[in-house]
Amino acid sequence: MSPSPPIRVFLVDDQELVRAGFAMILDATPDLRVVGTAGDGQAALDALRQPGHHADVVLMDIRMPGLDGVETTRRLLSSANPPRVVMLTTFDSDDLLVDALRAGASGYLVKDAGPAELLTAIRAAAAGESPVSPRLVRRLIDSFVLGAPNPAAGRPPAAPSALARLTAREREILAAIGLGLTNTEIAVRLHVAESTVKTHVGSVLRKLEVRDRVQAVILAQSLEPADGPPAPG
Repeated sequence: MSPSPPIRVFLVDDQELVRAGFAMILDATPDLRVVGTAGDGQAALDALRQPGHHADVVLMDIRMPGLDGVETTRRLLSSANPPRVVMLTTFDSDDLLVDALRAGASGYLVKDAGPAELLTAIRAAAAGESPVSPRLVRRLIDSFVLGAPNPAAGRPPAAPSALARLTAREREILAAIGLGLTNTEIAVRLHVAESTVKTHVGSVLRKLEVRDRVQAVILAQSLEPADGPPAPG
């Protein structure tokens, strides 16, 4: 069996040293390949339209001069066959995170994350997951719940009985998602197959009527604690 092709990654950040540092880490990893870099949003859009620059995952700085990461993500995801976008942010700058969530970003990573967390996030995003740095989970929840008080503003629909629909195992999965764990990490923690985790995650999202893992955690945190015991299962 031939090996899988490397995950194609495009880097967007207005700091050249950040781009160079990430590129050095990724280029030293056999299953990842940097297909291009850009210092601002418009340059990224222009480059990604060129042959040979199609990416599976884009690491996108949330704050850039000119076209910022949120608007760049919104435009990028409106194109045909869009990549997955992982937003890069600093721990003390989260006012744009909710906008990034609404724009369709797949994941959120703190810029000073270690190499292992960076590689895990890229692989998870490429696999269709929504990686979130554990350090950002609480801030995302607080920003989303406090800053978007109604569904029209982008908050997940509040369903008082939502958690009661989950089985005990699904609640365990939801709690693990809230820690920022990937499917692989959840499988190791719960001693189950990764395919089983994927099935449970899909069931959790469906029952909570949310788009992705981040919204599932936000909804769970915003519900009243007395939602009743988990359903049998």
